[in-house]
Amino acid sequence: MTLIKSISGIRGTIGGLSGDTLAPEDIVEITSSYAFWLKQRSAQHKVVIGRDARISGEMVKSIVQGTLMASGIDVIDTGLSTTPTVEMAVVEENAGGGIIITASHNPRNWNALKLLNEKGEFISAEDGEEILRIGKENGFEYAKVENLGQYIPKTEYIDIHIEKILELPLVDVKAIKAKKYTIVVDCVNSTGGIAVPRLLNALGVAKIHELYTEPDGKFAHNPEPLPENLGALSNEVKFHKADLGIAVDPDVDRLALVSEDGSFFGEEYTLVAVADYVLQNQPGDTVSNLSSSRALTDITEKHGHQHFCSAVGEVHVVNKMKEVNAIIGGEGNGGVIYPELHYGRDALVGIALFLSHLAKSNKSCSQLRSQYPNYFLSKNKIQLDERTDIGKVFEKIKLKYKKFPINTEDGIRIDFDRDWVHLRRSNTEPIIRIYSESQNQTTAENLAEKMVLDIKSLL
Repeated sequence: MTLIKSISGIRGTIGGLSGDTLAPEDIVEITSSYAFWLKQRSAQHKVVIGRDARISGEMVKSIVQGTLMASGIDVIDTGLSTTPTVEMAVVEENAGGGIIITASHNPRNWNALKLLNEKGEFISAEDGEEILRIGKENGFEYAKVENLGQYIPKTEYIDIHIEKILELPLVDVKAIKAKKYTIVVDCVNSTGGIAVPRLLNALGVAKIHELYTEPDGKFAHNPEPLPENLGALSNEVKFHKADLGIAVDPDVDRLALVSEDGSFFGEEYTLVAVADYVLQNQPGDTVSNLSSSRALTDITEKHGHQHFCSAVGEVHVVNKMKEVNAIIGGEGNGGVIYPELHYGRDALVGIALFLSHLAKSNKSCSQLRSQYPNYFLSKNKIQLDERTDIGKVFEKIKLKYKKFPINTEDGIRIDFDRDWVHLRRSNTEPIIRIYSESQNQTTAENLAEKMVLDIKSLL
């Protein structure tokens, strides 16, 4: 099966041969390495943990918890929680860091450890490399019995998270409540089933129809919140004559929306709509990664501000946001980052801001979507021989398209007026991922096909 150790943590499938899957000894190793790293850099020997609802979560959490305590680290356990909730709890607890036990949108047989620093943000590439190096040395010294870490359960953090969202100036509970919205939610049998209905009730939503909200980890469908996986949500929105459908992934950091007619708002447009609302009320710049839609650039420029691109990955988006002091940012997969609350993708704050925008616009969800520019994003990949020097391939592509604006911060992005193509290498396989976008779907697909042909000819 699969085991992947990377600078952001460790992930893999549960069950199978040791060394090929995410086994208990792998969890102990990465947790011990993280504990050693944390104690070297922080006087706060305290770590916040939390998990999504997947079936293996309690087992993995028990190993993480015990290993941290054996390392002399106090453990604050938020229990069944969300990624953004744990991120915020790290700061609230003045902890040295955090570990989120979730495999995000991966299937239920996967699990993972996501590692946070003392700011409640994903660790940097440099810190990740250091933790991996510590793990390879494998010479851990654990605490004596009188110095073992303490276990402190604190399961109220989802409520604290919601309270802080309600306190945001741009979250207009009065406007939302006045609309008497009917909303259907699909929480894919994970912790969104705890957090999302609770948030909607606090926002004054009149009727909530729950779909897959039992947090038992038995995902009713592929957990990635893409249109092909949300047919049941679309049907329920139409059946209940609802104003909106909301879907989140298992750890509640990605948000997808379905309009009142059952049409998909588009994962790229979650961030676009929320950013539009924020920019209507607050001047500032925006950030998204190089593979995200140009629609955010258009909306930002419409409001008289500047959009910046970052490398793909939340940590890179956050770093760029801090560098340019952006007021909102995120990724085109439905990830909204609103720094006024915290620097992390957060579906819950995305819901609150979107509903405020929808309510104050006096439009239906489909009418709101129609006011944004239409772009079509094509996602493709090309499998290469393991001996292929992808760096040389990229150099030849750069030379071929040198007359066009090129960004090499993360692979190669080439802009052709309002169209673009982004080539990225996989970190785990000899694959080049190809993302292309245009206001015409055929053009976007043709751009990708052209790049595939170019790469093959260069080989």
